[in-house]
Amino acid sequence: MATISDVARLSGLSRSTVSRVLNNYPYVSEEKKRLVNEAMEQLNYFPNASAQKLRNQKTETIAVLIPMLTNPFFAYLLQGIDTIATENGFQLLVCQTRYDKEKELNFLNLLKSKQVDGIILTSIENSWDQLEPFLKYGPIVMCNEYEKTAKNVPSVRLDQVYGGYIATRHLIEKGHSTIAYCRGAFRSGIASDREIGYRLALEEFNLPYREELMFRAAADSRDGEEVFKKLMTLKERPTGIFTGSDQVAAGIIKQAKLNGIEVPKELAVVGFDDQPIAEIVVPEITTVKQPIHEIGEKAMGLMLNLLLPNESDSIEEVELQLQLIERAST
Repeated sequence: MATISDVARLSGLSRSTVSRVLNNYPYVSEEKKRLVNEAMEQLNYFPNASAQKLRNQKTETIAVLIPMLTNPFFAYLLQGIDTIATENGFQLLVCQTRYDKEKELNFLNLLKSKQVDGIILTSIENSWDQLEPFLKYGPIVMCNEYEKTAKNVPSVRLDQVYGGYIATRHLIEKGHSTIAYCRGAFRSGIASDREIGYRLALEEFNLPYREELMFRAAADSRDGEEVFKKLMTLKERPTGIFTGSDQVAAGIIKQAKLNGIEVPKELAVVGFDDQPIAEIVVPEITTVKQPIHEIGEKAMGLMLNLLLPNESDSIEEVELQLQLIERAST
Protein backbone atom coordinates (compact mmCIF):
# COMPACT_ATOMS: atom_id res chain seq x y z
CA MET A 1 0.00 0.00 0.00
CA ALA A 2 1.38 3.37 -1.03
CA THR A 3 2.13 6.01 1.58
CA ILE A 4 2.49 9.78 1.57
CA SER A 5 6.28 9.26 1.56
CA ASP A 6 5.95 7.29 -1.69
CA VAL A 7 3.95 10.17 -3.20
CA ALA A 8 6.62 12.64 -2.09
CA ARG A 9 9.40 10.52 -3.60
CA LEU A 10 7.66 10.02 -6.94
CA SER A 11 6.61 13.68 -7.24
CA GLY A 12 10.05 14.93 -6.25
CA LEU A 13 8.52 17.12 -3.54
CA SER A 14 8.76 17.14 0.24
CA ARG A 15 6.26 15.39 2.50
CA SER A 16 5.16 18.76 3.83
CA THR A 17 4.29 19.99 0.33
CA VAL A 18 2.35 16.81 -0.43
CA SER A 19 0.51 17.27 2.86
CA ARG A 20 -0.40 20.85 1.93
CA VAL A 21 -1.82 19.69 -1.39
CA LEU A 22 -3.85 16.94 0.28
CA ASN A 23 -5.22 19.37 2.86
CA ASN A 24 -6.07 22.05 0.30
CA TYR A 25 -3.78 24.71 1.73
CA PRO A 26 -3.74 27.99 -0.25
CA TYR A 27 -0.56 29.39 -1.81
CA VAL A 28 0.54 26.02 -3.23
CA SER A 29 1.47 26.36 -6.90
CA GLU A 30 -0.57 24.65 -9.58
CA GLU A 31 2.57 22.85 -10.77
CA LYS A 32 3.09 21.24 -7.38
CA LYS A 33 -0.56 20.23 -7.22
CA ARG A 34 -0.20 18.62 -10.65
CA LEU A 35 2.91 16.66 -9.64
CA VAL A 36 1.22 15.38 -6.48
CA ASN A 37 -1.97 14.38 -8.27
CA GLU A 38 -0.05 12.55 -11.00
CA ALA A 39 2.01 10.67 -8.42
CA MET A 40 -1.15 9.72 -6.50
CA GLU A 41 -2.72 8.35 -9.69
CA GLN A 42 0.35 6.30 -10.58
CA LEU A 43 0.56 4.85 -7.07
CA ASN A 44 -3.20 4.43 -6.69
CA TYR A 45 -2.87 6.35 -3.42
CA PHE A 46 -5.94 7.57 -1.55
CA PRO A 47 -5.57 9.71 1.62
CA ASN A 48 -7.29 8.45 4.74
CA ALA A 49 -10.25 10.80 5.27
CA SER A 50 -10.50 10.23 9.03
CA ALA A 51 -6.79 10.72 9.48
CA GLN A 52 -6.97 13.96 7.49
CA LYS A 53 -9.79 15.19 9.67
CA LEU A 54 -7.78 14.48 12.83
CA ARG A 55 -4.71 16.21 11.42
CA ASN A 56 -6.75 19.26 10.54
CA GLN A 57 -7.96 19.76 14.10
CA LYS A 58 -6.03 22.82 15.29
CA THR A 59 -5.71 23.90 18.90
CA GLU A 60 -3.78 27.13 18.16
CA THR A 61 -1.69 26.19 21.18
CA ILE A 62 2.07 25.65 21.32
CA ALA A 63 3.69 23.77 24.19
CA VAL A 64 6.98 25.28 25.37
CA LEU A 65 9.13 22.91 27.41
CA ILE A 66 11.24 24.82 29.94
CA PRO A 67 13.53 23.16 32.52
CA MET A 68 13.15 25.68 35.37
CA LEU A 69 10.65 28.51 35.53
CA THR A 70 12.62 30.10 38.37
CA ASN A 71 15.59 30.73 36.07
CA PRO A 72 15.21 34.31 34.70
CA PHE A 73 16.87 33.31 31.42
CA PHE A 74 13.91 31.10 30.53
CA ALA A 75 11.42 33.72 31.68
CA TYR A 76 12.89 36.25 29.22
CA LEU A 77 13.06 33.57 26.53
CA LEU A 78 9.38 32.82 27.09
CA GLN A 79 8.54 36.52 26.68
CA GLY A 80 10.07 36.47 23.22
CA ILE A 81 8.16 33.34 22.21
CA ASP A 82 4.90 34.75 23.57
CA THR A 83 5.30 38.06 21.73
CA ILE A 84 5.20 36.37 18.31
CA ALA A 85 2.64 33.76 19.37
CA THR A 86 0.19 36.44 20.54
CA GLU A 87 0.65 38.52 17.39
CA ASN A 88 -0.38 35.47 15.34
CA GLY A 89 -3.31 34.26 17.43
CA PHE A 90 -1.55 31.40 19.21
CA GLN A 91 -1.43 30.71 22.93
CA LEU A 92 1.31 28.97 24.90
CA LEU A 93 1.19 26.00 27.23
CA VAL A 94 4.27 26.30 29.45
CA CYS A 95 5.58 22.94 30.70
CA GLN A 96 8.32 22.72 33.35
CA THR A 97 10.47 19.60 32.97
CA ARG A 98 12.83 20.17 35.92
CA TYR A 99 15.47 18.46 33.75
CA ASP A 100 13.49 15.22 34.16
CA LYS A 101 13.56 12.76 31.23
CA GLU A 102 10.21 11.18 32.02
CA LYS A 103 8.46 14.55 32.36
CA GLU A 104 9.86 15.62 29.01
CA LEU A 105 8.48 12.50 27.29
CA ASN A 106 5.10 12.95 28.99
CA PHE A 107 4.86 16.51 27.69
CA LEU A 108 5.80 15.38 24.18
CA ASN A 109 2.76 13.12 24.29
CA LEU A 110 0.69 16.32 24.13
CA LEU A 111 1.73 16.45 20.48
CA LYS A 112 0.83 12.81 19.94
CA SER A 113 -2.64 13.28 21.45
CA LYS A 114 -3.22 16.44 19.36
CA GLN A 115 -3.61 18.64 22.45
CA VAL A 116 -1.10 21.10 21.00
CA ASP A 117 -0.15 22.02 17.43
CA GLY A 118 3.60 22.04 18.04
CA ILE A 119 6.33 21.93 20.67
CA ILE A 120 9.27 24.26 21.30
CA LEU A 121 12.13 22.65 23.22
CA THR A 122 14.32 25.03 25.23
CA SER A 123 16.28 22.15 26.75
CA ILE A 124 16.72 18.49 25.84
CA GLU A 125 16.79 15.79 28.51
CA ASN A 126 16.52 12.58 26.46
CA SER A 127 18.61 11.32 23.56
CA TRP A 128 17.43 12.40 20.13
CA ASP A 129 16.60 8.77 19.26
CA GLN A 130 13.86 8.93 21.89
CA LEU A 131 12.51 12.30 20.74
CA GLU A 132 12.65 11.90 16.97
CA PRO A 133 9.57 9.57 16.69
CA PHE A 134 7.35 12.41 17.95
CA LEU A 135 8.02 14.38 14.75
CA LYS A 136 5.42 12.30 12.93
CA TYR A 137 2.75 13.81 15.19
CA GLY A 138 3.60 17.46 14.61
CA PRO A 139 6.36 20.07 14.37
CA ILE A 140 9.15 20.46 16.93
CA VAL A 141 11.47 23.49 17.09
CA MET A 142 14.68 23.63 19.11
CA CYS A 143 15.26 26.90 20.88
CA ASN A 144 18.45 27.70 22.84
CA GLU A 145 19.50 24.08 23.39
CA TYR A 146 20.32 21.95 20.34
CA GLU A 147 21.05 18.37 19.35
CA LYS A 148 23.73 17.92 16.70
CA THR A 149 22.40 14.52 15.58
CA ALA A 150 18.90 15.89 14.87
CA LYS A 151 18.11 16.25 11.17
CA ASN A 152 15.41 18.36 9.51
CA VAL A 153 14.44 20.07 12.75
CA PRO A 154 14.34 23.89 12.76
CA SER A 155 16.47 25.46 15.46
CA VAL A 156 17.63 28.77 16.84
CA ARG A 157 21.14 28.55 18.15
CA LEU A 158 24.30 30.48 18.89
CA ASP A 159 27.95 29.53 18.50
CA GLN A 160 28.52 28.43 22.08
CA VAL A 161 32.07 27.26 21.35
CA TYR A 162 32.84 30.85 20.38
CA GLY A 163 31.09 32.06 23.55
CA GLY A 164 33.30 29.92 25.76
CA TYR A 165 36.34 30.98 23.79
CA ILE A 166 35.83 34.76 23.98
CA ALA A 167 34.99 34.61 27.69
CA THR A 168 38.16 32.66 28.51
CA ARG A 169 40.33 34.69 26.14
CA HIS A 170 39.11 37.87 27.85
CA LEU A 171 40.34 36.58 31.21
CA ILE A 172 43.67 35.55 29.69
CA GLU A 173 44.11 38.96 28.09
CA LYS A 174 43.45 40.48 31.53
CA GLY A 175 46.53 38.65 32.75
CA HIS A 176 45.01 35.49 34.25
CA SER A 177 46.70 32.13 33.66
CA THR A 178 44.83 29.98 36.17
CA ILE A 179 41.18 30.01 35.11
CA ALA A 180 38.28 27.88 36.33
CA TYR A 181 35.11 26.98 34.42
CA CYS A 182 31.72 25.96 35.80
CA ARG A 183 28.55 24.66 34.18
CA GLY A 184 25.35 22.85 35.09
CA ALA A 185 25.18 19.14 35.83
CA PHE A 186 22.33 18.46 33.39
CA ARG A 187 22.68 17.10 29.86
CA SER A 188 23.53 20.07 27.64
CA GLY A 189 25.18 20.50 24.27
CA ILE A 190 25.46 24.20 25.04
CA ALA A 191 27.53 23.68 28.20
CA SER A 192 29.72 21.10 26.46
CA ASP A 193 30.41 23.46 23.57
CA ARG A 194 31.30 26.30 25.93
CA GLU A 195 33.76 23.98 27.62
CA ILE A 196 35.30 23.25 24.22
CA GLY A 197 35.70 27.00 23.69
CA TYR A 198 37.25 27.35 27.13
CA ARG A 199 39.81 24.68 26.32
CA LEU A 200 40.54 26.15 22.87
CA ALA A 201 41.46 29.49 24.46
CA LEU A 202 43.76 27.77 26.97
CA GLU A 203 45.48 25.87 24.14
CA GLU A 204 45.90 29.00 22.05
CA PHE A 205 47.79 30.71 24.87
CA ASN A 206 49.68 27.54 25.88
CA LEU A 207 47.97 27.30 29.25
CA PRO A 208 47.44 23.87 30.84
CA TYR A 209 44.00 22.33 31.25
CA ARG A 210 43.41 21.30 34.86
CA GLU A 211 40.52 19.02 35.76
CA GLU A 212 40.40 20.32 39.34
CA LEU A 213 39.38 23.72 37.94
CA MET A 214 36.25 22.27 36.31
CA PHE A 215 32.96 22.57 38.20
CA ARG A 216 30.12 20.69 36.50
CA ALA A 217 27.22 21.22 38.90
CA ALA A 218 26.52 24.96 38.92
CA ALA A 219 23.22 26.32 37.61
CA ASP A 220 22.10 29.12 39.95
CA SER A 221 23.36 31.64 42.52
CA ARG A 222 23.41 29.12 45.38
CA ASP A 223 25.51 26.80 43.26
CA GLY A 224 27.81 29.74 42.59
CA GLU A 225 28.26 30.21 46.32
CA GLU A 226 29.22 26.55 46.65
CA VAL A 227 31.67 26.84 43.78
CA PHE A 228 33.40 29.73 45.52
CA LYS A 229 33.75 27.70 48.72
CA LYS A 230 35.36 24.87 46.76
CA LEU A 231 37.71 27.32 45.03
CA MET A 232 38.99 28.41 48.41
CA THR A 233 40.00 24.84 49.28
CA LEU A 234 42.30 24.48 46.26
CA LYS A 235 46.03 24.49 46.85
CA GLU A 236 46.54 26.71 43.79
CA ARG A 237 43.51 28.96 43.56
CA PRO A 238 42.41 30.34 40.18
CA THR A 239 42.50 34.11 39.72
CA GLY A 240 39.75 34.03 37.10
CA ILE A 241 36.56 32.03 36.56
CA PHE A 242 34.23 31.70 33.59
CA THR A 243 30.70 30.68 34.55
CA GLY A 244 27.86 29.48 32.36
CA SER A 245 25.34 31.85 33.94
CA ASP A 246 25.08 35.35 35.39
CA GLN A 247 23.21 33.77 38.31
CA VAL A 248 26.21 31.58 39.12
CA ALA A 249 28.56 34.54 38.72
CA ALA A 250 26.43 36.58 41.16
CA GLY A 251 26.65 33.79 43.76
CA ILE A 252 30.43 33.65 43.43
CA ILE A 253 30.76 37.42 43.82
CA LYS A 254 28.49 37.41 46.87
CA GLN A 255 30.63 34.82 48.64
CA ALA A 256 33.84 36.56 47.59
CA LYS A 257 32.66 39.71 49.36
CA LEU A 258 31.69 37.79 52.48
CA ASN A 259 35.14 36.22 52.60
CA GLY A 260 37.12 39.38 51.97
CA ILE A 261 38.19 38.41 48.44
CA GLU A 262 38.26 41.44 46.18
CA VAL A 263 36.66 41.15 42.73
CA PRO A 264 38.29 41.54 40.25
CA LYS A 265 41.68 42.17 41.89
CA GLU A 266 41.92 38.74 43.52
CA LEU A 267 39.27 36.90 41.53
CA ALA A 268 37.91 37.98 38.13
CA VAL A 269 34.48 36.65 37.18
CA VAL A 270 32.77 36.29 33.78
CA GLY A 271 29.09 35.37 33.50
CA PHE A 272 26.88 34.39 30.59
CA ASP A 273 23.55 35.65 29.16
CA ASP A 274 23.62 39.36 30.19
CA GLN A 275 20.58 39.10 32.42
CA PRO A 276 19.52 42.24 34.36
CA ILE A 277 21.26 40.88 37.47
CA ALA A 278 24.59 41.44 35.70
CA GLU A 279 24.13 45.20 36.09
CA ILE A 280 22.68 45.05 39.61
CA VAL A 281 25.46 43.12 41.33
CA VAL A 282 28.43 45.13 42.62
CA PRO A 283 30.81 44.98 40.89
CA GLU A 284 28.77 44.71 37.71
CA ILE A 285 29.38 41.44 35.90
CA THR A 286 31.37 41.05 32.71
CA THR A 287 29.33 38.62 30.64
CA VAL A 288 28.70 37.07 27.23
CA LYS A 289 25.48 38.61 25.95
CA GLN A 290 22.84 36.39 24.38
CA PRO A 291 19.91 38.11 22.59
CA ILE A 292 17.45 36.18 24.76
CA HIS A 293 14.23 37.86 23.65
CA GLU A 294 15.21 37.53 19.98
CA ILE A 295 15.99 33.83 20.42
CA GLY A 296 12.42 33.29 21.58
CA GLU A 297 10.95 35.42 18.78
CA LYS A 298 12.90 33.55 16.10
CA ALA A 299 11.90 30.16 17.54
CA MET A 300 8.19 31.00 17.39
CA GLY A 301 8.73 32.36 13.89
CA LEU A 302 10.13 29.00 12.80
CA MET A 303 7.15 27.26 14.37
CA LEU A 304 4.76 29.49 12.41
CA ASN A 305 6.60 28.58 9.20
CA LEU A 306 5.73 24.95 9.88
CA LEU A 307 2.13 25.53 10.91
CA LEU A 308 0.99 28.18 8.45
CA PRO A 309 0.87 27.49 4.72
CA ASN A 310 3.68 28.91 2.64
CA GLU A 311 5.72 28.02 -0.39
CA SER A 312 8.98 27.29 1.41
CA ASP A 313 9.91 23.69 2.20
CA SER A 314 13.32 24.50 3.63
CA ILE A 315 14.24 23.51 7.17
CA GLU A 316 15.78 26.56 8.76
CA GLU A 317 18.54 27.00 11.29
CA VAL A 318 18.76 30.51 12.64
CA GLU A 319 22.10 31.45 14.18
CA LEU A 320 22.32 34.60 16.28
CA GLN A 321 25.43 36.38 17.54
CA LEU A 322 27.10 36.40 20.96
CA GLN A 323 28.90 39.47 22.30
CA LEU A 324 31.29 40.00 25.20
CA ILE A 325 30.14 42.81 27.49
CA GLU A 326 33.00 44.03 29.69
CA ARG A 327 32.10 45.40 33.10
CA ALA A 328 33.73 45.78 36.49
CA SER A 329 34.04 42.10 37.53
CA THR A 330 37.09 41.66 35.32
